[in-house]
Amino acid sequence: MNKIAFMFPGQGSQSVGMGKELYETYPIVRALYEEADELLGMKLSELMFNGPEENLKATENAQPALLLSSIAVHSVLTEYGIKPDMAVGHSLGEYSALVASGALSFQDAIRLVQKRGQLMEQAYPKGQGAMAAVLGLEQAKVEAALEQISGDQPVDVANLNCPGQIVISGSKEGIGQAESVLKEAGAKRVKELAVSGPFHSRLMKPASEKFAAELEGITIQDPVIPMFANVTAAPVSTAAEVKDLLIKQLYSPVRFSEAASTMIEKGASRFVELGNGKVLCGLLKKIDKSIPTYAVQDKETLEGLAAWLKEETQNA
Repeated sequence: MNKIAFMFPGQGSQSVGMGKELYETYPIVRALYEEADELLGMKLSELMFNGPEENLKATENAQPALLLSSIAVHSVLTEYGIKPDMAVGHSLGEYSALVASGALSFQDAIRLVQKRGQLMEQAYPKGQGAMAAVLGLEQAKVEAALEQISGDQPVDVANLNCPGQIVISGSKEGIGQAESVLKEAGAKRVKELAVSGPFHSRLMKPASEKFAAELEGITIQDPVIPMFANVTAAPVSTAAEVKDLLIKQLYSPVRFSEAASTMIEKGASRFVELGNGKVLCGLLKKIDKSIPTYAVQDKETLEGLAAWLKEETQNA
């Protein structure tokens, strides 16, 4: 089977200048950015195009900015007649995947992720939480090592990105303890990430409880294409399941590697990353290097994708 999978990046992929060329080139993108500014009551577009970077990195700004840049690309691809057969997002990117799958409106999604970012920032004292990438150690050994950390300094597995790359999350002191234990267990490197909190850990449960209340007023539809959830690494089929998993996603591991592998088993033969950067394309190469990937974030890469797919169709 020859199916296209769309991938949507999460927090950390933002950069100043993101989306500006598409905004200047395509009227549909310009309208989307103007709508986002109005919905959020702030000049998000100006922050994305001009910074300052420190403000763009703030969770409550980075999350809507990344969703907007991804859905902007998606809107242009839709005009080109390029549609996905399945979708997946990484953490925040799951909201873009839900828009692409028809489960969430863009309007609801961008307001939700702004609120999600605010709640995540408030869930744990600033500067006391941390995340770190663990390189070169398998999941079972990471989990066994984390069991040795002091009970009052929680550290959890947060992201299962690809073979040899696992992210952990917890208190700053706990992450510090984990570094030496993980290196002793055989990790090649433990690198602290530039994030503002212990995301996808049990320390996010207070945020998830408040976020559940935010979801009460949101209309969620059954996805019209398979959307592979972070929490289960499996396709979501009902609106009720979407809602439940969005709450759990805040404190559960992102099982990206497993989700991508399952999508390949179900016929995904090409993966396209929509939005800023190409982090997920890099992860895919480590999950299955035989699968073609393409990152789309500007006019050149967008037109390149259209040409690539056209050529593939003609050669089929």
